[in-house]
Amino acid sequence: MLKSSAEEQLKQIRNNTVEIITEEELQKKLERSLSSGQPLKIKLGFDPSAPDLHLGHAVVLHKMRTFQDLGHQVIIIIGDFTGKIGDPTGRSETRPQLSDEEVEANARTYKDQLFKILDKEKTRLVYNSSWLAELKFADVIELAAQYSVARMMEREDFANRYREGYSIGIHEFFYPLMQGYDSIAIEADVELGATEQKFNLLMGRQLQREYGQEAQIALTMPILSGTDGLQKMSKSLGNYIGITEAPDEIYGKVMSIPDEIMEEYYSLASGLPVEEVETIMGQVKEGSMHPRDAKMRLAREIICLYYSHEEALRAEERFKQVFQQQSVPDDVPEVKLNKEETGDPAYLTRVMVKAGATSSNSEARRLLQQGGVRVDGERVTDTHTTVDGQSEFLLQVGKRRFVRVKWD
Repeated sequence: MLKSSAEEQLKQIRNNTVEIITEEELQKKLERSLSSGQPLKIKLGFDPSAPDLHLGHAVVLHKMRTFQDLGHQVIIIIGDFTGKIGDPTGRSETRPQLSDEEVEANARTYKDQLFKILDKEKTRLVYNSSWLAELKFADVIELAAQYSVARMMEREDFANRYREGYSIGIHEFFYPLMQGYDSIAIEADVELGATEQKFNLLMGRQLQREYGQEAQIALTMPILSGTDGLQKMSKSLGNYIGITEAPDEIYGKVMSIPDEIMEEYYSLASGLPVEEVETIMGQVKEGSMHPRDAKMRLAREIICLYYSHEEALRAEERFKQVFQQQSVPDDVPEVKLNKEETGDPAYLTRVMVKAGATSSNSEARRLLQQGGVRVDGERVTDTHTTVDGQSEFLLQVGKRRFVRVKWD
């Protein structure tokens, strides 16, 4: 059921958005939707190029949830077809093409994570291979004829790569065309994306007109800064907070962000109303609330979004225990390993991976070199360290991860 007046819906939609192209057209669509009782089709595409969603992805997903709560039809397009090409946005080189198996595995993981934010019962989820794979070559030629090479080269990433002598595959030009065709296939009324997706969103508007449809609204959302406060949140840069990470990990990462970006995180990642965010940040600026306390509140709010209030409080208690009291948590997980798993000799790097403390040997080596690993409280920096002679030891990786390792 559609909710609120067009003006009230527009107010909620406008919150935290960067640009609406165009707001006047969107208002007309909302008014028509209310008068007809027909919800708008709200489109968001995901190419399953990586299996994990983080708080940066969640910014757009929460806006989709706003549309959903207002009674509109949310359509998530899993780009299993476009994902084999990969979005060239922001790339300095051609993205490696994914295999069918990689695409399907990543898509399954995405679906599990999407519904931490979206209402599963009110979400339509489709794969774009269902229409793109059916296009004949003549259809592809017709699609490509709608856009010129000169217009494609207006994209900053293509222009930069061409100017600097980097290769641009012809197939990469088809990515925005195919994403635009997705809008035609589902007859989208609104498409969402981050600001860096603006070119692709506008492509959908133009192609819809060329194919006799009413142009979709392009709505862009801000890009969340990473935990370093320097670059956008990205798993490859290691400055991300995953929405499925353990509450302790989320809490610790939030506490590590610079004070300067705390307001950005409150606005884009906490889920709190605008008025409450303004109150909290006002108290921080006037000195009646310590930035540490505001950050602890922020960490709790983010964990509540993806877990529960109880989990948030437990994570906070563990954080206080480890950092404010400088002690080891009471509930350290225990892992039993054997030489078949770790190899002989048992290098600490491999043990860290097998114990679940790091995701890869390269990450383990990097953390050791940076001084972020302790064995029974002693810092270890040598990447060739072995732990064969210890029947049991406490492994600490970074500030928040503790694992008690025993040999089976």
